[in-house]
Amino acid sequence: MKATALIAEDEPLLAQALRAELRAAWPELEVLATVGDGRSAVREALDQMPQVLFLDIRMPGLDGLGAAMEIADGWPEGDAPMPQLVFVTAYDEYAVQAFDAQAIDYVRKPVQPERLRKTVARVQQALAAQQQAAVRAPAPELLEQTLGEWRRLIGAASAPGSSGASGAPLLKFIAASDAGGTTVHMVPVQDVLYFEAADKYVRVLTADREFLIRTPLKQLLPQLDPHTFWQVHRAVVVRSDAIEQVQRDDSGKLLLRLRGRPEKIVVSRLYAHLFRAM
Repeated sequence: MKATALIAEDEPLLAQALRAELRAAWPELEVLATVGDGRSAVREALDQMPQVLFLDIRMPGLDGLGAAMEIADGWPEGDAPMPQLVFVTAYDEYAVQAFDAQAIDYVRKPVQPERLRKTVARVQQALAAQQQAAVRAPAPELLEQTLGEWRRLIGAASAPGSSGASGAPLLKFIAASDAGGTTVHMVPVQDVLYFEAADKYVRVLTADREFLIRTPLKQLLPQLDPHTFWQVHRAVVVRSDAIEQVQRDDSGKLLLRLRGRPEKIVVSRLYAHLFRAM
C-alpha cells in the first residue's frame, strides 16, 4: 500500500533508525518530512497533509500529545481525511503493556522491527478501512469518527508514565501563589472555574482572583473529579457546572462563557463533542 508519512522525533539518531526500519517494513511508504519538535510537526503536517503521523510523545516545547491536538484543530474539514496517528515512546515495559491493552498504535524506542511491523499492519488496515468509509460516509461523519479515534489514542497515551496521582484522593484545596509570588493561598477546588497552562505555570482562575501553580496540567488532571472538571483544550480545563453559554463563532469554533468570568474560552475540535445539543 502506498502512503505518505511525517516523523516527529527530537533525537536525530532515533529518527534515522525509524526511517530505516520503516523502509524495510513498508517500502511503499514515502516519508515527506522528519522534524525534531512539536511546533514543526504541526506546521509540516498541516502544510503537507500526510496520511500517517509518527509523533514522539516527549519533545521539547510542544510535545507529541499537544502537537496531535493542534493538528486536529487545524486540519481542513472536507479536504484529505485526517491521518492515522502513531505515537513514538520511550516508556517502560509496564506502560507499553497499557498501550497494548488499549490497542494503541505506537513505536517503542529503540525501534523494534517486529513491533514496528505489527504497527505497520494496523496502520495499513486502518487506511484501507478509511478509504472504504470515505466512499459511503459523508465527510463530517468520517471526520467525527477519526476524531473519536484520536481522542482514544491521546487519552491512552496520556496515562502511561504520567507522574499524576492516579488513585489518590481528589484535591479539595490547591496551594497556589498570587501574581507577586510572595504569598501562598489555600484555594478551595470548589471555587476554581478553570485552569489554564501558560509557559512554566498553570493559571488557577476563580470568579474574582487569579493564582499560579507549577504543577503541569497533565499531572493535575488525575487529582480532579473528571465529572466536574472537563478538559476542553490542550491547555484548558474548565469546571463543567460553571459553563453558562456555548457559542459558535464565524469560523465554526466553539466558545465557552463561564459564570463569573468575562473572557471566552476556545474549545478544541477534539472536545467539541462534549457540547453537542442533546
